[in-house]
Amino acid sequence: MGGRYWTWLIARLTVAVVMFAWAFSYVKGGGAEKEFQKTLDAMKQVQSVRIATTASPRPTQHMELSWELDCQHDVLHFQRHLVDTSVDPANELNEDQLYAAGHQYDHQSDGSWAPPRYPGGYRSAKAFCRDLAQGSDSNLLPRVATMIKRGILQKGDKKTVNSVRCREWLVTLKGGFSGLEHDTICIGLDDHLPYELDVDFDNSRTTFSDYNSAIQIDLPDAAVQPASVTRDSN
Repeated sequence: MGGRYWTWLIARLTVAVVMFAWAFSYVKGGGAEKEFQKTLDAMKQVQSVRIATTASPRPTQHMELSWELDCQHDVLHFQRHLVDTSVDPANELNEDQLYAAGHQYDHQSDGSWAPPRYPGGYRSAKAFCRDLAQGSDSNLLPRVATMIKRGILQKGDKKTVNSVRCREWLVTLKGGFSGLEHDTICIGLDDHLPYELDVDFDNSRTTFSDYNSAIQIDLPDAAVQPASVTRDSN
């Protein structure tokens, strides 16, 4: 009789623990999704931003990339520096491209801008801005819409990125090159915008700054832009 009682009691306690753990994870997951929804809503209001990425997708490769996006004036400035040491001498690639009001330009060695010999291969600022406004993944800012749909979200610690206080979230996504992709995103405590993103499969770190600030870009004289567009004097 006593043995059956203890067996029954242990079984009840086990069920209670399992139910409590399930309820806790559901509340925690739901709270995380709400936080990420706030980030998605905040990203819809982004009109300008600066982005900087460093990545080492392979042991012999190192990349540095930067974007400057100005939705109001339909301007996107993109730069890339790639070094590949798998060959001797090392292969080095530099790109400096500008997309302004539907026109594409390449930065020349003499400092001038000229239409590319083979245009295309990248999206316009307008396309990126449209995705942001619609809450779709733009592939410039973090893929928050995808994280909400199929990510396992775990709250991390608070930290400071470029003088902005943010909270880290650990995100596990299916579908990465190694089967699972593990991201760490730091979301602003006050404005809910992303300020840092680490991605494991390409060993990259991206920082985001100057949200909705005036961004001065050295535009070619040939670019068709409103008279109010500012040009960097440097």
